[in-house]
Amino acid sequence: MNISIIGTGYVGLVTGTTLAEMGNLVCCVDIDTEKIEKMRLGQVPIYEPGLEEMFLRNIQAKRLQFTTELKDALEKSEVIYLALPTPPGEDGSADLSYILNVANDIGDMMTEYKVIVNKSTVPVGTADKVRDTISAKTNISFDVVSNPEFLREGFAVEDSMNPARVVVGSSSEKAKEIMAKIYQPFTNTGVPIIFMDEKSSELTKYASNSFLAVKITFMNEIANYCEKVGADVDKVRLGMGSDDRIGHRFLFPGIGYGGSCFPKDVKALIKSGKEEDYNFKLLEATEEVNSFQKIILAYEIEKYFGGNIKGKNIAIWGLAFKANTDDIREASSLDNIKILLEKGANIIAYDTVAEENVRRVVGNKISYAKDMYAALENANCLLIATEWPEFKNPSFDLMAEKMSNKAIFDGRNMFPLELPEQYGFYYKSIGRKIIGNSKNEKKG
Repeated sequence: MNISIIGTGYVGLVTGTTLAEMGNLVCCVDIDTEKIEKMRLGQVPIYEPGLEEMFLRNIQAKRLQFTTELKDALEKSEVIYLALPTPPGEDGSADLSYILNVANDIGDMMTEYKVIVNKSTVPVGTADKVRDTISAKTNISFDVVSNPEFLREGFAVEDSMNPARVVVGSSSEKAKEIMAKIYQPFTNTGVPIIFMDEKSSELTKYASNSFLAVKITFMNEIANYCEKVGADVDKVRLGMGSDDRIGHRFLFPGIGYGGSCFPKDVKALIKSGKEEDYNFKLLEATEEVNSFQKIILAYEIEKYFGGNIKGKNIAIWGLAFKANTDDIREASSLDNIKILLEKGANIIAYDTVAEENVRRVVGNKISYAKDMYAALENANCLLIATEWPEFKNPSFDLMAEKMSNKAIFDGRNMFPLELPEQYGFYYKSIGRKIIGNSKNEKKG
């Protein structure tokens, strides 16, 4: 089929590339001329494992094209995906201006039947707003569909090619048939396509992300309690996860959730509830707990140094909000950096994938290391903020040689407790016993 994707951010580019991989002719539209030109030259603007190879293959096959001209894309395509940003306002509400502005343009430019597919994460009732906006500009027949994405950053290509389910919200039988045809290559392997009304589809995305945020936050609360009573959260997690009603996923404690989805979607659902005179008390508590969890180790570092970290050299491994992405939106690393800088610490960080994005936000307030061990040179302690695989099996001998003080504050529980203990490190992780009880400053 001929498909246009409006918006070439994370969701739009991954969606467009995978739909092209399935044999569709896809035209990606963006107002950023420089970005479009780079993509035409084969440059992928985001970091996502497995995307570049597929991206280049479909450009070469001429199934994936790019333009800044919305009208040209509309003329070529029967199906138009909206993959536009819905950033949170100060009150947490989702900003629909990008979506509704494009809907207005579509209404002006449309000359024949189209299916408008909303791929963006949007509040309940957005499909109606898009429909009303287009209808105000044209009498031509069209349908609006809600088709939320369920992509995990770092696994987005895998999730697109092997989805757990496809959710389609539509009241039109014609649109349902078209959507079923688009997703037939995915669903013929047994993946369910779930048809529902538009409002239920829109809420499904918010409900899914909010539930996962709650699950993560609950486990972090249990981890914090484990530390109080001397229990081991790793053992608790295994015991809980073995119950198939609970499952093992999203039970890993750490320094909070971040990224572009969970924080934004929890806020938006809370705000949407208030608009209907309903308070999501559980989600409000989730937000509160997560806000503190993200910075819990900054205060542990301060306590370790007797309440004064001015002039201390703090190394940070990992800047992205999670591994396998360059996304730093709502990243715990940034919250910790802010607090540590305010308290007078010197920071040298390592994350080759996310470094450039952090430079744009933090600039030269911190230093950046060329590799993970270079970050440890004369460090008084190490904070691990992202679970990059390269951090899982480091040389503790080399770490001890580089650092002026053998102390690790691990926000992702990267190591079994016996490893740092074996090498004489102070080791503070999340929900497990503390290894060591004193500073190991080098003399000299």
